[in-house]
Amino acid sequence: MQHLQRLLDIMSALREPDTGCPWDLKQDYKSLVPYTLEEAYEVAEAIEQGDMEEVKKELGDLLFQVVFYAQLAKEEGLFDFDDIAAAIADKMVRRHPHVFSEHQYENEAAFLKAWEEQKELENQQARAEKGETAEPEQAPSLMDNISKILPAMTRAVKIQKRIAQVGFDWDTAEDVLPIIQGELQELQDEIIQYEQLQEKSAGFVAEQQSELKARQFERMQEEMGDVLFTCVNLARKLDIDPEKALRISNHKFSQRFRKMEQFYNYDRQRMEQASIDELEAVWQQVKKQEQNG
Repeated sequence: MQHLQRLLDIMSALREPDTGCPWDLKQDYKSLVPYTLEEAYEVAEAIEQGDMEEVKKELGDLLFQVVFYAQLAKEEGLFDFDDIAAAIADKMVRRHPHVFSEHQYENEAAFLKAWEEQKELENQQARAEKGETAEPEQAPSLMDNISKILPAMTRAVKIQKRIAQVGFDWDTAEDVLPIIQGELQELQDEIIQYEQLQEKSAGFVAEQQSELKARQFERMQEEMGDVLFTCVNLARKLDIDPEKALRISNHKFSQRFRKMEQFYNYDRQRMEQASIDELEAVWQQVKKQEQNG
């Protein structure tokens, strides 16, 4: 553990008021959040690329974020790195009785159900310790403790997995397909309404036009969200991580577009002057080249 202690000592030195680093000294919990999220995604990217040397480096960067938060809390007399390690160690033992005690589960589903029940029990105890009382509208819910800061698709998966615990779920992936079609139709209806409103609102005063368009845009946006939420449901039923699937598509599209740019010798003006039919033809050519290896 000598290198971990060395890292903790380095962090302490960086935060030393008189001799530390000016940038590190001005950071606080909130200012670090964007860096923490970025480091977590860089770990995921390195893993997907299969570059284990890079994975090691990125995990180090992510660990440094934890060390940074621990140092901030230590300075305030709240907790330190050892307290963090102790808390997660205790939690893992508590949530794995089939490993650290004689208890056994029949199958994975039973284990996951017990895991969620234990989480809820811990959350109730935490609320009680804080003296929080649940009002009727704030009664314990399956929606509790699903972080709102998660990427929307990841949060959607967590929400859907929670509600599946009480049977509010489709049986198969095929069952979701007609739901997607229905949501697409509802979105199409709102798009038509929005476009028609653009024409009809010409006779209204500017303030009325703005209000009508904003209201219809919100309806269209809501239906777009329903389409995405249902697509996430389909991915979940297929055991596909939608966030990962979209990252793969983003990468694939970016690589293909780079080849399109190469076709035009990276001349943006030439691309801008090309018709959509010409661009589509080049796109199809790039796809065909990929298929042919």
